[in-house]
Amino acid sequence: MVTSMNTMSTQTRKYELKARAESQRETRARIARATAELHEQQGVARTTVAEIARRAGVTRLTVYNHFADLSELLPACAAHYERLHPVPDLGGALAQAEPGERVRGVLARLYGWYRETEPMYSKLFSDRASVPELDRFLEQNVDRMQAELADDLTTAFDFRGRRAERTGALIRLALDFWTWRRLSHEGLDDEAAADVMAAAITTHDG
Repeated sequence: MVTSMNTMSTQTRKYELKARAESQRETRARIARATAELHEQQGVARTTVAEIARRAGVTRLTVYNHFADLSELLPACAAHYERLHPVPDLGGALAQAEPGERVRGVLARLYGWYRETEPMYSKLFSDRASVPELDRFLEQNVDRMQAELADDLTTAFDFRGRRAERTGALIRLALDFWTWRRLSHEGLDDEAAADVMAAAITTHDG
């Protein structure tokens, strides 16, 4: 009988711990979702913990208990957002044998994603100058990804010296969110914008 009661007590404790862990995960998810929605609507700089708590249906203390500061909150917010707006698969474009076509394919896919995520990223990139935590996060993630992609695309041209430097500079410019936004505001769709930038990269004289 004692053994049976001990077994039941252990099972009950395990269930309670499991339920508590699930509740914690759900709370974190609500906070991350609320934060992403606010960042997309009004930007990071204008979003307060009080607003996040109100939208998530929790207290400010609960927000701080799960995320001590913005540096901890941003990765969770980004993970939630990227599940809804995944980074495009560039594998097919990067597999193109001809470097110019490789660039054009990458830009077309990337520009389509920029259009989809413009409400969020236009605010993130605008706010980074005034929010150090956001600047560090973007530097470690978006900036690093773009730098690695630019290096891969530049290397494919197999240029040397000054021409390689200028090609790399043009590719980095082409990958930049604000370049796409300017071309879009000029009336170009994503395919046309990719064509324009790919042509500039492949035809410059170095």
